[in-house]
Amino acid sequence: MISTIITAGGYSRRFGGNKLLVKLGDKSVIEHTILKFLNLSDEIIIPSTPATREFIENSSIYDKNKITFVQNGETRQKSVYNALLACKYRDFVLIHDGARPFVSESDIEKIIEMLRTQNAVCAGFFATDTIKITNPDGTILKTIDRKNVFCAQTPQAFSYDLILRAHKEFAKRDDFTDDSSLVEALGETVRTFCTSGLNKKITTQADL
Repeated sequence: MISTIITAGGYSRRFGGNKLLVKLGDKSVIEHTILKFLNLSDEIIIPSTPATREFIENSSIYDKNKITFVQNGETRQKSVYNALLACKYRDFVLIHDGARPFVSESDIEKIIEMLRTQNAVCAGFFATDTIKITNPDGTILKTIDRKNVFCAQTPQAFSYDLILRAHKEFAKRDDFTDDSSLVEALGETVRTFCTSGLNKKITTQADL
């Protein structure tokens, strides 16, 4: 059984408004995102703000039998943990950013297939730009070899027991920026999956 957590608990401060409710064509960002997972998941859990929850509940795509809401946390990490505790099905979990509406269903299917043999999978792409390390004032310190630099995105997929254990182990920390980092910190293996196309996260107005 596949449980999908779609994060929708942020306040989009860098965007200057609730980016999840902005229209892309005939639907909002969050509606596009949910639709990508709706037919591929046995349940969808959404940690969300009250405004986003109300919007989704009034949307034509809302499926009350499949979509559950939980309270958003102070951080993304806490929001995901709240959602993990609310999962009815505890086999496999996909975790995806609500602000990534362009993920392809074929990639989601391939990631789910990988869960047959892997306990942790991270979507993303290998860097094509030249990667430089700087100090705080912006001075370049060195250029690193990009061939092994992987830019992590979502969805990230896990066996339920593994990702719950990782969240419990590091519950008192808030310096993790994604869920695969928690699993890495346990010393467990995370496999990469290269996405097939645009999977951009909408962060600023320019991203639209």
